Amino acid sequence: MKITWVTRSFLDYRIPVFKALDEMCGHQLTVVYYKDIPPQRTQDKLKEVLGERAIARERELRIGNKPKIDNASISNTTFRIPLSLGLIEKVINTSPDVIVSDGFMQWTYAALAVRAMKGIPHVMCYERTAHTERNAGKLRIAYRKFVSRWIDVIDCNGILTKEYVCSLGFPKERLTFGHMAADVTGMASAVEHMSDEEISSFRLRFKKHNGIIIMFAGQLIPLKGVRELLSAWKDFKESDTSNASLIYVGGGRLKNVLLQTIERENISNVTLTGAVDYDLMAKYYKIADCFIIPTLEDNWSLVVPEAMACGLPIATSKYNGCHPELVHPENGWVFDPLDKDSIVRTLQEIVKRSADLKQMGEVSREIVSHHTPERAAQSIMDACYIAINHRKKHGK
Repeated sequence: MKITWVTRSFLDYRIPVFKALDEMCGHQLTVVYYKDIPPQRTQDKLKEVLGERAIARERELRIGNKPKIDNASISNTTFRIPLSLGLIEKVINTSPDVIVSDGFMQWTYAALAVRAMKGIPHVMCYERTAHTERNAGKLRIAYRKFVSRWIDVIDCNGILTKEYVCSLGFPKERLTFGHMAADVTGMASAVEHMSDEEISSFRLRFKKHNGIIIMFAGQLIPLKGVRELLSAWKDFKESDTSNASLIYVGGGRLKNVLLQTIERENISNVTLTGAVDYDLMAKYYKIADCFIIPTLEDNWSLVVPEAMACGLPIATSKYNGCHPELVHPENGWVFDPLDKDSIVRTLQEIVKRSADLKQMGEVSREIVSHHTPERAAQSIMDACYIAINHRKKHGK
């Protein structure tokens, strides 16, 4: 089966999915993307997997008021229509049996156009939830309902995405699930193969942290709730006798703001590492005891399954689309980052259950073992077969 995936952008976590999908479809996967967006390291990894079937587009026209690269904005508060000149022709020239796209916007217009002109089955991978789409205007919603007629199957992240897609009127029988997956196998392997000497040496960087370590990983931007977490951490530390520590792993425009707040308000046991290369993340997961993510809006935080694969219990925001599938009382907590007391109570619970954290982390491993790149690729393959059958039944 020849599959052309029009994605515009991708990161490291997609590489294992592309690789697995390529193997499943007989090494006939083509990925078309925009050269200016993915980091060079991920483009190089894709080339290793697909060779000449990794097609980087260089020309794009953007209509709207949103920057070319911006992950810090609340969904639907700005708009952008990216058009790649010649993209529709390029997709047609790959002679696909099925086209896969990401979301209703971005470069999905090409998949919609080819589906309308040529009748080639179209599978759309979708991540949004009712929360992330709470600001979607009537025009956006009308557009989504209208173009759904040229989408044969939608592969959803999980339960929350399904609920939103069904609210648009898309048929339940043409939904599949599970296209999102972190590189859980690679991350878990990296942690497992670290020597005691290597870990001991790395721990020396954080020698002042002799209690449990609670770790956040992600961009230091308002959308991730990093200020809310720091404010709650200050209140938590006023009564904490366990010497627990908080480590922020990542960079972003709020880094200096957080550092100034820590110094001004004399907040103890907090370290900001700055930006860390993806390939070095396993070391931080290895020395942590619990992972926390206070995001105010996320479709599916991939750092959550990564941390789970490394044996960490999870404390996550209720605004994180992955929590119904991945976080349960047996392996973590769900809190409201807009309620400081909710964060403080969660931090207190983490410390209170410090003796149970390792076992909770093992439960995390078990849960996430069912969310592998191979499973994600299989869900897309299943969607492709359903799409082909749907087109056969309904003609061109």
